[in-house]
Amino acid sequence: MSQVTVIDHPLVQYNLAKLRDKKTGQEEFRRRMGEVSALMIYEATRDFQTRAIRVATPLTMASGQELKRPVALVSILRAGFGMLPSILQLLPHATAGFVGVKRNERTLQPTVYHHSLPDDLRAFETVLIDPMLATGGSALAALDLLRERSARRVRLVHLIAAPEGIARVHSAFPDVPIFTAAIDRRLDKRGFILPGLGDAGDRLFGV
Repeated sequence: MSQVTVIDHPLVQYNLAKLRDKKTGQEEFRRRMGEVSALMIYEATRDFQTRAIRVATPLTMASGQELKRPVALVSILRAGFGMLPSILQLLPHATAGFVGVKRNERTLQPTVYHHSLPDDLRAFETVLIDPMLATGGSALAALDLLRERSARRVRLVHLIAAPEGIARVHSAFPDVPIFTAAIDRRLDKRGFILPGLGDAGDRLFGV
């Protein structure tokens, strides 16, 4: 899987284990998700292009770097919102977009019920965030919307991915990089990732 990066940093894996644990309560779950999301974004943005700048320190001039392109963080609601605040702490200048997707629990097909995105994403580095890449339906629905807005540089960041979801995304978007902390075994009949961590949205928000 040349377009899939598994982030195996010890602190990422430590926090992921805590998120998987069914004994982890809501408050700690929220905190851990924020921590692991911030750690993962370092790796997911490693190849962002920069350009040289000069800045004035209190003493003299110094060389530095700035990002070459603006950044758009697109959160798949609702669970993706649990990742967004900590990532915005690291990228406070980023534009934040949202795609609301609801999955039919019988057919497992996604329905987009809301989206708020820039009209033109061609100049952006776009990062699509969602804790789980399960069937891939939500990611594909969001990627279709991004493509309609001319997004050219898109990457996905997930805490956990299923092989089925990776394959489905890359069958339609073979060049889109996927960053994840773990590739789990498979999906169950309900479309949940095994071993997974349960319903991330329910564990974040209590409902």
